[in-house]
Amino acid sequence: MTQTPHLDPLPSVKGRGGLLSAYGVTKAAIVLWLLAVGVRLVLIDQPYVDYWSWRQSDVAAIARNFFEYGFRFGYPQIDWAGGSAGYVGTEFPILPFLAAICYKFAGIHEWIGRSQSVVFFAISLPFFFLLVREIFGSAAAIWATFFYAFAPLNVFAGRSFMPDVPSLSLGIIGLYFFLRWLGDAKPAPLYLSAIAISLSILIKATSIVIAAPIACMVVGRLCQTPGISQKRPTIYGAVSFFAAIAILPSVAWYWHAYQIAEQYYPHHFFGAGGVRLESSSWYWEIAQQTATSSLTPLLAIMALIGVFVAPRGKYGCLFDWWLVAMVLFVVAVGYGNRHPWYQLPFVPIAAAFAGAACAFFGSKISSRIAAVTLSILLASSFPILAAFYVRPLYESTAAQLRDAGLELNKLTTRDALVVATDNGNPTIFYYAKRKGWHFLEKNGIFNGNPRDSQQAIADLERLHRQGGTHLVFITNTFWWLNSYPGLTQHLSESATLLEATSEFKIYRLDAVAR
Repeated sequence: MTQTPHLDPLPSVKGRGGLLSAYGVTKAAIVLWLLAVGVRLVLIDQPYVDYWSWRQSDVAAIARNFFEYGFRFGYPQIDWAGGSAGYVGTEFPILPFLAAICYKFAGIHEWIGRSQSVVFFAISLPFFFLLVREIFGSAAAIWATFFYAFAPLNVFAGRSFMPDVPSLSLGIIGLYFFLRWLGDAKPAPLYLSAIAISLSILIKATSIVIAAPIACMVVGRLCQTPGISQKRPTIYGAVSFFAAIAILPSVAWYWHAYQIAEQYYPHHFFGAGGVRLESSSWYWEIAQQTATSSLTPLLAIMALIGVFVAPRGKYGCLFDWWLVAMVLFVVAVGYGNRHPWYQLPFVPIAAAFAGAACAFFGSKISSRIAAVTLSILLASSFPILAAFYVRPLYESTAAQLRDAGLELNKLTTRDALVVATDNGNPTIFYYAKRKGWHFLEKNGIFNGNPRDSQQAIADLERLHRQGGTHLVFITNTFWWLNSYPGLTQHLSESATLLEATSEFKIYRLDAVAR
């Protein structure tokens, strides 16, 4: 049986023998849950123009293409592959598929896609609380839940139409049920854990790092439980069964996704190329970003303290193993971690250690007044810092892309193919409801800025020969028209300017030389 740590029913910086009763813990957890969900509902209907617009627009395009072109689950389609179908290799597309089903009943709305992350987060939050409580006690659990609920990276990701929060949420649920299985040896928690972990990895392949804390629990059970030797074969068999359910579906799906990428233009597999070592300065920048805008300096400092003071019971090293696995992941997938959402699993890890630090300090404070004062100070300062760091992510950095897309939708027919100088952001295609290419492009992928006018003209003419009908510039790429005078001259002689605003310029390419 699992030797469950003494569960402190008094969740405050006071620690064991603290300020709240067990009933108070429950009430505090419920209030945190309501506030956390409420925060994620702010601007839930915001268009995909925020800081992560390009990633969300890709997922949203896949959902809309399911809705418009048929529910072919195994063949997700993007919009930036010109006139081709645009089949790509992706994660298990259950999220855009479910969104497409909802579109059948409610129409296409941004809140439908965003709400999926909110729902998964809301379901997982109680499991995170229970997981931390089992390992570090109730005082740590309530503080950890507080930090996890309002960490900037988790707040923003928790209302974005992306697979990261659903995958992490399922991973946390799986970890909790695996711990339950180790405690009572009943089969139901093992099945639930295997299913949750399997879905977590299917939805986001990088969630495979969850294997580290699972291995920690298995090692803890085998090495620290008296009289376990005669049960080793049974445990090995159960773990093998668990691993098969958790991993084999992902192996099958990602093999299929790889085949799709190999067979169809633009021959793209999501996440390909991310496994690449980078320079030390690259990793230092990731570390700085994680410690500030992703977690806040306060949470980062508390988590660092927690690493040293957290109790290490039977499964007390679970979060240590998870932390080490994540650090190794960041190093190995150095280039992929240019995207901050790749570091999302650091949030529950940091939150758990920070909660342990709070419980530790609480146990050392004898004054009730001091405990209350510090609790209020911490509980008020962290949300303020979190709001400061998360607010810029909501800004409409891609509003010009959306506006250009909406105008293209009005000016062009459904069969139009758009050549977009969009710096690789597909938001313009999503809102135009048109297909096309990034400009410049290579195999469908944005290929950077032209070396000179000749390269720009050659690429434009090539895309026109492939069916391109319109060219669009946005504010961020207006400089092309000054820096590449040959391209500007070419357009003045062989294209028609249809619309020009402070945000975009749209040309018709039907007169461009073929």
